[in-house]
Formats: sequence, structure tokens, C-alpha cells
Amino acid sequence: MIRVLIVDDHSVVRLGIQKIINFEKDMVSVGESETGEDVLDLINEKKPDVVLMDINLPTKNGINITSEIKKLHPTCRVLILTMYEHSEYFLAALDAGTDGYLLKDSSPEKITEAIRVIHEGHSIIPPSLTKNLIKQKRGAIETEEDLTPREKEVLSSLVRGLSNKEIAQELFISERTVKIHINKIFKKMNVKSRSQAIINAVKNKMISLT
Repeated sequence: MIRVLIVDDHSVVRLGIQKIINFEKDMVSVGESETGEDVLDLINEKKPDVVLMDINLPTKNGINITSEIKKLHPTCRVLILTMYEHSEYFLAALDAGTDGYLLKDSSPEKITEAIRVIHEGHSIIPPSLTKNLIKQKRGAIETEEDLTPREKEVLSSLVRGLSNKEIAQELFISERTVKIHINKIFKKMNVKSRSQAIINAVKNKMISLT
């Protein structure tokens, strides 16, 4: 069972998410926080696998709490669930180490699937956010020239939110080959996760969604 901790200042939202989670056979809500101040204590007590984190909390910012969680509980996965689609929040959340960023208007199916994806060690970023960031003018990154044409194709697919299986199908290669390409991309870009690779690519205009 995937153990989920819910952090949101609205009781109706917490109750709704709790029902969504407890309806699934492979996950359970183990606790909730209204202010975020007790999150670290709850993590020690409840041992959640995934924390659903709102950004706008009464006394502590959800992004700052995410940074604290990642420093003290690096194996705990954090999924930002917010109404904010602004790039500054998105970038700040990635810098804090969040494993995923999802908007509150997402369907229950997308929320539960996102929980499963980040629990498995992957990342979730809405394509709409990366599309907005691509429009921003930024400087080129040096490692862009080091990527092979195939690696650039894989990186572009990552930015579009495709899974390894979907990338393999689109490029007519095996999932194992996709993983090899992703590992090489991580090494060349000096990143450790899909989120970091995506944000570097988007910020530095390494790819385009066409």
C-alpha cells in the first residue's frame, strides 16, 4: 500500500482527496495537516511514502516545507498539488526538490496516477507548464551540443510528459534503450532526475514542442 499524507489548509479539499485515495486498492491516507507546521513530526509518526503538498498554507509555505522534507527525509516523495500555474511557483518547487507538480483541477484519475508514478521514482510535470516555460527566452546551455540527435528526441519526449513506454513506441526502440538514453542525458546535463533534466531543457530552449 502507498501511504499518503495530505497537506492542505482547506478541510473540504483534504476530505475530497482522502476519499479519492482511500477508494484505491493500492493506497491509503495515513494523515493530514492543515498548516504544514507539523508535517515533519507527522512524517516521523505516520511514515508516508508520498506527501501531497499545497503551496499556499496559513503559516508555512509549501515549497519551503518541501525543501525541509527532502533534506530530512530524502526517500519521501512529494507531489505539489496546487491551483498555481505560474512558472515562478513551478520553478521554485523544482528547486525545492519536489517529485511532481499537479494542478488542483486535475481529475481524480490523474491525481492517483501521479501518486503511483512518483512513488515508483518518476516525476510528474503538466505539459501545459513546460509549454509556457518554453516560450521564455533564456540562454543556451553548453551541454546541448553534447547531446546526440537521438538523445535530443528522447529529451523532447520527456518534456512532453511521455513515459518510457510511450517514448519507446514513438521512437520505435525498446524501453531498455530509452533508459540507456535517459541515463546518458542525465550524465551529460549533470542532473539526477527527470524533473531536473526537463527544467534545464525548458529554461535553456534545448527543445521545442512541435
